[in-house]
Amino acid sequence: MQKLQLFNSLSGKKEIFKPIVKDYVGMYVCGPTVYSNVHLGNCRTWISFDLIYRYLKHLGYKVRYVRNITDVGHLEEDSDDGEEKIEPMEVVQKYTVDFFQTISLFNLLPPSIEPTATGHIIDQIELIKLIIKKGYAYEINGSVYFDVLKFNKSFNYGKLSNRKIEELISNTRSIEGQNDKKNPQDFALWKKAEAKHIMRWPSPWSNGFPGWHLECTAMSTKYLGKKFDIHGGGLDLKFPHHECEIAQGEAITGEKQVNYWVHSNMLTLNGKKMSKSTGNNILPKDIIDGNNTFFSKSFKPEVIRFYMLQSHYRNIVDISNDALLASERGFNKLVSAINLIDNLKVSSTSNGFDLIKWEKTCYESMNDDFNSPLLLAQLFEAVKYINSINNDKFSISNKDLIFLKNKMNIFFYEVLGLKIPNSNDKSILNNKIDGTINLLIKYREKARLNNDFETSDLIRDELLKLGVKLNDSKDGTNYIIN
Repeated sequence: MQKLQLFNSLSGKKEIFKPIVKDYVGMYVCGPTVYSNVHLGNCRTWISFDLIYRYLKHLGYKVRYVRNITDVGHLEEDSDDGEEKIEPMEVVQKYTVDFFQTISLFNLLPPSIEPTATGHIIDQIELIKLIIKKGYAYEINGSVYFDVLKFNKSFNYGKLSNRKIEELISNTRSIEGQNDKKNPQDFALWKKAEAKHIMRWPSPWSNGFPGWHLECTAMSTKYLGKKFDIHGGGLDLKFPHHECEIAQGEAITGEKQVNYWVHSNMLTLNGKKMSKSTGNNILPKDIIDGNNTFFSKSFKPEVIRFYMLQSHYRNIVDISNDALLASERGFNKLVSAINLIDNLKVSSTSNGFDLIKWEKTCYESMNDDFNSPLLLAQLFEAVKYINSINNDKFSISNKDLIFLKNKMNIFFYEVLGLKIPNSNDKSILNNKIDGTINLLIKYREKARLNNDFETSDLIRDELLKLGVKLNDSKDGTNYIIN
């Protein structure tokens, strides 16, 4: 079997995967910052790494998967005296619950360890002491900064993002006191808290809080060791977050800490970057509930996951109404074929399809940098075979039927992490409603072609009374439920 290859952002090319310890994989992925709702782009990242986690486990690796929760942030108290004061951990709790509820919809396996930044303040302080001792950090006015220029004399800062040090300004978050730094490229390891800053801890330097980059170095090192296999996250974290993590790790150990840096690409909405400020933004629950103006109907989380897996994790995914409608049709076609397997007629021999070659191609697809689109293409080749058997065009033996069912289940459920929705699911009802409306749209179109405008207008007007507005365009007719 072809060896597993993955794209290493550090080298900029695909490499054969060789774990540090045979049969064991240590993987760290940056988790949520729990000060707002989880957005769809976050979900795309975690679905991508869930796919990687699942496939590594399927190959027989014992995987320690660590995904952190950032609950140390820069909340500030801006209320007047007499008003109710904000309790930061109440904010953390609210959005942590939202995070877990949201990702559960997409059938993500839980990581092995899910540490919080607030639970590792002591670890972070100890790492800062060590970096200072190594000579790569300095304290000034109660804050501690990483000395990027000094580090660069012995190591190469910027090698992950391929940036020149002269061009780097690492103000990763808007924090007071940045003028204290020796160099504009330096980043905070510890910040002295201003009076209005409501999350603070005692340290040898001041009452304050750790820098954003430090928490991941502290937790990855604690649970995966000074050197581990895979570090992942969204492409937006490549610089400065992951670049700074590399610097911290090398300053502490004197050598490369991570063998493979893996990044998932971004998600866009209707061809544009998702942004709260422009209004081109949607939360996962709003797609699933249908409570939005972007999509004509609600979509099951299984369909959304399926859609994301139809693109390679390193490619940009653009989500739109037409794309999800097409993906829903594909998903239902795949589910129908899986449900049909048990009812296929068994013959004495098989013909029309090489199952051994098919299985080999499935594994080759996933071994080529976790290429889920190619795997799905192979599953749809099997769908054609299943439907052909059902239509008596091809035959399958009992032995091959058992083999086919087993492999389809492995790739659909275990590797891709898809599932067949419960028949009592509200989304099933929504799907039936969608089918009924589209059927009426077809009858209306037939009436229009026959110049039966009375029937055409009747269908349109009666649907509108029910809150279903039809929109005609050169590309056809779609609908919006008001």
